[in-house]
Amino acid sequence: MSATPEPHGTLDLALAHAARLLEREPAAAVEQAHEILRVLPGQPQALWLLANAWRAIGDQLTALSDTEGADRAYAESLRFSSNDPRLIVAGAHLCEGRIAPAEALLREHLKKHPTDIAAIRMFAEVAARLGRYGDAENLLHRCLELSPSFVSARHNLAVVLHRQQKVEQALLEVDRALALEPRNPGFRNLKAAVLSRMGESQRSIDLYREVLVDFPHQPKVWMSYGHALKTGGKRAESIEAYRKSIELAPNLGESYWSLANLKTFRFTPAEVEAMRAQLARTDLNETDRFHFEFALGKAMEDEARYEESFGHYSRGNALRRTGIQYDAAETRDHVRRSKATLTREFFASRAGSGTDAPDPIFIVGLPRSGSTLVEQILSSHSSVEGTMELPDIIGMARALSGRKLRSQESRYPEVLATLDAKDFHALGEQYLSQTRIQRKRGAPFFIDKMPNNFQHIGLIHLALPRAKIIDARRHPLGCCFSGFKQHFARGQHFSYSLEDIGHYYRDYVELMAHFDEALPGRIHRVYYERMIDDTETEVRRLLAYCGLPFEAQCLRFHENDRAVRTASSEQVRTPIYREGVDHWRHYEPWLGPLEAALGPVVDAYPTMQ
Repeated sequence: MSATPEPHGTLDLALAHAARLLEREPAAAVEQAHEILRVLPGQPQALWLLANAWRAIGDQLTALSDTEGADRAYAESLRFSSNDPRLIVAGAHLCEGRIAPAEALLREHLKKHPTDIAAIRMFAEVAARLGRYGDAENLLHRCLELSPSFVSARHNLAVVLHRQQKVEQALLEVDRALALEPRNPGFRNLKAAVLSRMGESQRSIDLYREVLVDFPHQPKVWMSYGHALKTGGKRAESIEAYRKSIELAPNLGESYWSLANLKTFRFTPAEVEAMRAQLARTDLNETDRFHFEFALGKAMEDEARYEESFGHYSRGNALRRTGIQYDAAETRDHVRRSKATLTREFFASRAGSGTDAPDPIFIVGLPRSGSTLVEQILSSHSSVEGTMELPDIIGMARALSGRKLRSQESRYPEVLATLDAKDFHALGEQYLSQTRIQRKRGAPFFIDKMPNNFQHIGLIHLALPRAKIIDARRHPLGCCFSGFKQHFARGQHFSYSLEDIGHYYRDYVELMAHFDEALPGRIHRVYYERMIDDTETEVRRLLAYCGLPFEAQCLRFHENDRAVRTASSEQVRTPIYREGVDHWRHYEPWLGPLEAALGPVVDAYPTMQ
């Protein structure tokens, strides 16, 4: 049937005719819509019809197994779908942070148009915003199954994979996106971030440098470049990069916080005044504001103006706390359920489970407990390789929980009782396989320094019974207040309230005491203060627990030039100093809520087990 418009006198008739064609002859509907647009360029309903007609053609070609043709058709659909009024409304909701109405609109739209790749991609964005990265990943895979050349969706997929720490897959997807758009700065920036997470510090630095040659006026790329330089131990260059970012965007609070987060850095008076001026603005967004508060807290601390410093830290934490979801009762419940399930008898009845590999050395505890110092000491040994805070155990626990939404009840850790020796062996092998990419030197042992793994010692023991587990512990007030002063890029949501962090530390101590009873001698504890006061004795004890011979270079850990990706990266590149051990006492007048939350563990330290 010809697509030549029938004689009619109105736009409504022409649109109605195109709509009828859409139902049975989408190719003809495309021609009819183009005819309308020839006369009335930009006519929104004709554009909407074009998007739907191309999607229908894509569906037809998919049914005929014409993948390449379908890809082209869906790409054409995408080109016009931005004019779909429903997607425009959903997009506006997303831009304004109204996730629930955006989700409802997109869900209803996709029931009627399940192959609308623009809507699928937006729905994946909703899932990612809610932290449902697995759902977002599945949606984006469906998007790319329909349209492999949908490069923005491929970039989104790489981001989602990166956030799940699936670095090998993320690198594969970002390389595919770069094959389509080799000079795209966003894609190259993401690849540099992925390389950094993979431990490819120099490649990451080189790629950021290349991006900045082409796009020198990108403040956030300069900031990311600064992060990579910091990780690689290039302190002076990282400071230069952060200051360049600030020069380009004086309101970018995160760049100031990045300087403060070097720990050994000191702001100039001019930089302090610049931060004060930014905080005085009424139009400063919340994210920049809390970064400035944390940075000024550090600046005032360095000037020994502790009351003013505490005020900035408190305001920064309060702002950050409003934007996160954390319920201390969930941590308390996890401890209760772990103690009930993971008993001495439970472990004894499952002796011999898991893989025999002795490779991993887990360092657990709380952030800012001295764990990076322990890692740096151990990684200075010729048989041990330092990696980073690996997310794999947490990812395995999350998968075992069966929980996709916060409202759903977790099956973990009780689900461990349903697994047998073969299951635990498979989990151990899965962990070793997933972490292999982080092992660059081929050393027989490697470190996983994810502090939150203390919640998963039962899983670690059952899957990796020969792995070493080290609990890095610091005075509760010193550790908790140091965490309160820290703004973490991701995670550690318990740390933005003195009460929350106090309860979390208390729960941690209780759970570790339970594992000491259920698995006697399994965990080696390092007390930060003892490591500072008698380093050689503590290092020898640590190495003996790991079954490693003493090596003198472990006492010269500050000479180790490996990449360090934590807030303590600069501190562990200097010899041990005691000044920071009791630094929290300067803030003691304002720590009443923290002491109350900690309860008896303050007075019991360090004798409690």
